[in-house]
Amino acid sequence: MTKQIYMDYCATTPCDPRVVEKMLPYFTTFFGNPASSDHAYGWTAKDAVEAAREEVSRLINAKNHAITFTSGATEAINLGIKGVMEASAKKGKHIITNKAEHKAVLDTCAYLEGKGYEVTYLDVDEHGNISLDALENAVRKDTVMMAVQYANNETGVIHPVAAIGTIARRHDVYFLCDATQAAGKLPIDVTADNIDLLAMSGHKMYGPKGVGVLYVNSQPKVNLSVQQHGGNHERGRRSGTLNVPAIVGIGKAAAICQQEMQAEALRLAALRDRLESSLTTAIAGTKVNGKQAVRLAQVSNLLFPGINGEQLLLSVSTRLALSRGSACSSAQRIPSHVLMAMGATGDAAHDAIRFSLGRFTTEAEVDEAVNILVDAVLTL
Repeated sequence: MTKQIYMDYCATTPCDPRVVEKMLPYFTTFFGNPASSDHAYGWTAKDAVEAAREEVSRLINAKNHAITFTSGATEAINLGIKGVMEASAKKGKHIITNKAEHKAVLDTCAYLEGKGYEVTYLDVDEHGNISLDALENAVRKDTVMMAVQYANNETGVIHPVAAIGTIARRHDVYFLCDATQAAGKLPIDVTADNIDLLAMSGHKMYGPKGVGVLYVNSQPKVNLSVQQHGGNHERGRRSGTLNVPAIVGIGKAAAICQQEMQAEALRLAALRDRLESSLTTAIAGTKVNGKQAVRLAQVSNLLFPGINGEQLLLSVSTRLALSRGSACSSAQRIPSHVLMAMGATGDAAHDAIRFSLGRFTTEAEVDEAVNILVDAVLTL
């Protein structure tokens, strides 16, 4: 396969070589089960897991015991939403979210609706922002949870998390935040922002696939109904033998991100701006979706006028790795629900292209990508 320029970091990131190096001994030399408490192999594995827990907790300013390792952000979101709603049934069965959330949240909410729960889906404006007034007005006596992502996975739009947390705390409602795209890219403080549950994933921050985290607040305590039984692992929240190499990996990835995210964000913002400026100058009428909102530094969602997005991607597929939105939804070949929530028509929501840059993106790659895209758009 011809080497492509990779610009789909929101879908997944390559493992940082430093992460791989840290993981490797835990496949062979230190292969013990952390639940094996009778010998040194188990003790060594447990120590590695707890060291990773410390690194992850430091990334989001959480207590170590609040970190639960999962198979990824999707499992964390399912455990957080279903677990809280089941445990809080006496209070009510109402959830508040918004129409532009990731499918992991929306599909979980739809599942619960089938079980008799009620969900309020808030609108977003043309820039992808939610209304804080609408959020607060949606709260009812039987509202148990607000589920609002930290940053959108298709447009990079960042939500006012601290303000949402304040509203949730004022009404004694749990706040679950899907921080999958934000963790490791933005400074996160679950304590200051009154976040009760937070989901994140290793493979979005230069760690391995197959590992994620659910942060569960203990002050105030979040009651969580267990969704997976069979061994009482992870303080009883999530049973199953821990994936030690992957957990070591997400710990190392978190440590690297904490050290480097500020400089990395500045570099990526400059590259994103260079990409957008070059393309909007060269291709008249190009629209940057969400440009007027506060965005992640590395994400750009572009619509080229009169161009079929699928045809464009096919025409550059041997040279550029791009996507039309979330990797979790792209296989369905349907218009982006995020852009439709922002008011885009079916065609516009279907044809927009997401560019997501990352740690290993270079300025030369951005310039080459621009040239490839301009030629492709003009040809189409």
